[in-house]
Amino acid sequence: MSIEQLENLRDLTTSLLGTRKAAILVGDALSLLKSVPAGTFRCCVTSPPYWGLRDYGIPNQIGAEPDLSDYVKHLVKVFREVRRTLTDDGTLWLNLGDSYTSGNRKWRDADDKNPARAMSYRPPTPKGLKPKDLIGVPWRVAFALQEDGWFLRSDIIWHKPNCQPESVQDRPTRCHEYVFMFSKSKDYYYDRDAVMEPTCSNGGRRNLRTVWSINTEPFPEAHFATFPCALVEPCVRAGSGRGDVILDPFLGSGTVGVVCLKLNRRVIGLELNDDYAKIARRRIGEDLPLWHMGVCPSCSYPDGHFPESVARREGL
Repeated sequence: MSIEQLENLRDLTTSLLGTRKAAILVGDALSLLKSVPAGTFRCCVTSPPYWGLRDYGIPNQIGAEPDLSDYVKHLVKVFREVRRTLTDDGTLWLNLGDSYTSGNRKWRDADDKNPARAMSYRPPTPKGLKPKDLIGVPWRVAFALQEDGWFLRSDIIWHKPNCQPESVQDRPTRCHEYVFMFSKSKDYYYDRDAVMEPTCSNGGRRNLRTVWSINTEPFPEAHFATFPCALVEPCVRAGSGRGDVILDPFLGSGTVGVVCLKLNRRVIGLELNDDYAKIARRRIGEDLPLWHMGVCPSCSYPDGHFPESVARREGL
């Protein structure tokens, strides 16, 4: 990015902090985050692309790496920048799903209930694993982030009562994903009272538990089940206060933005796919500007060099 482009991004951040409630930046998360001043966000809530499970139609997208270790390394780089841009008492709430080895199949067909599952490629079986192995992607990422400096504070089970049926007959049907809570520092902001849950009797309240039963929310525009608002809400409530600025570096269809505005927070969302960014804008607010900061760099891969990007603004 040029100096002028960096200043545009800093100006946007300043504008958001001063006047706007939300902004969407279209471009690669890592390159955009490198331009954000340290200590900008109170909290980050996000769900990055899962490894080998979706094709978002963007070259060199995160999640499409042939090698699982590259996927983990790329997420570590992104969340290293997230940590830098959080306040010292900030937290990260990270949703990730798991998958099984492909048995070296090269593609996956769609089905009527889930057309987005179709993929023209399948990553090879990771080294050390066998056909039909559960890969353990969420925990591999969580341990890598812990090793990189994050404090891993909690693993939350997102139980999905309306989970998608599976045709398997030799194992239980999966009906959960993980939400990991990380903190930047040993001491951090956590509003326990904001997320107290009712007890089973006596009308009392108790500390929030680590199993959350929340239905998935189908979203026809995106053709897949999105990050549900009910999953995002306790993360935002616990990790921030009114008026705080929240980050979602993988904004997708904009659920985190919708929840933040509902709870009187401000939000910056980063999204690589222009079509999803437009969906997010419609959900968060039609008059919301989209800041385009370039396309997915061929670089998020090992050398780390980004091509020149052209910054433009829409709707200002």
